[in-house]
Amino acid sequence: MNSCVQSSSDLNRLCPTLNSTIQTAAFALLTTELTKRFGDKLAVDRVSLSARPGEILGLIGPNGAGKSTLIKMLSTLLPVTSGRAVIAGYDVAESPAEVRRRIGYVPQLVSADGSLTGYENLLLSARLYAIPRAERRDRIRQALDIMGLSSSADQLVQRYSGGMIRRLEIAQSLLHRPEVLFLDEPTVGLDPVARQAVWQHVLHLKDVLRTTMLVTTHYMEEADELCDRIALIHHGQISAVGTPVELKAGVGPDATLDDVFAKLAGGELPAQDDYKSVRRTRASARSHG
Repeated sequence: MNSCVQSSSDLNRLCPTLNSTIQTAAFALLTTELTKRFGDKLAVDRVSLSARPGEILGLIGPNGAGKSTLIKMLSTLLPVTSGRAVIAGYDVAESPAEVRRRIGYVPQLVSADGSLTGYENLLLSARLYAIPRAERRDRIRQALDIMGLSSSADQLVQRYSGGMIRRLEIAQSLLHRPEVLFLDEPTVGLDPVARQAVWQHVLHLKDVLRTTMLVTTHYMEEADELCDRIALIHHGQISAVGTPVELKAGVGPDATLDDVFAKLAGGELPAQDDYKSVRRTRASARSHG
């Protein structure tokens, strides 16, 4: 009999590589001691996180805590200094192309092209994601409808409000139906009605397609209501992970998630509502986070 077919303790001892593979397969997202340095600056410090298929994992913390840097490593946009990250079964350092095929990413910075229409932006994304030509039109129209942009599809994006821009960017990230979706401040600049529309679609992805999501947000009520678990990051380190109920209970019987967040001394960025202002706001957020 193969020596690997033993008790669980024997499996750990005799077959560490196989055991690691089994453990990794249970998660859509898994990091171990993930670290990022920029020269002498330690931006992300030995972060270990996990998310199972269909889970929404919130990531909250003050500006400059390392949230965006962490997401950029996980989405292969920044190289890993040390540690390991596995997304949808693929190592971000060893198989970045495979990871990119299985993820969607909505960054803080404006990613939509203001000189193109909404439809043209989505068509460009569909081509980049190699969506079959026969499916492109239907997927684009569906995304526009879900995000409430059908009537604005032929307008230049530079004429969109900030909320419309964000809805378009989220639609772009979902065209190829990713297994793991990274949302970096996804509802910044959106009015309450638009925010609710975005999250209805996000929850649809979770419930129907079991899409796993890592979400950063400064809206504590949003994180409280919509995230299955929340990780708090401060000075590049994870200081706590738990369900919203668990985190609030750790502060006090009547605590809110704002009280939990206050322990990390953070604050919200103001939301702006036009194309140029949104670019400036997100650029500022990016340089600090």
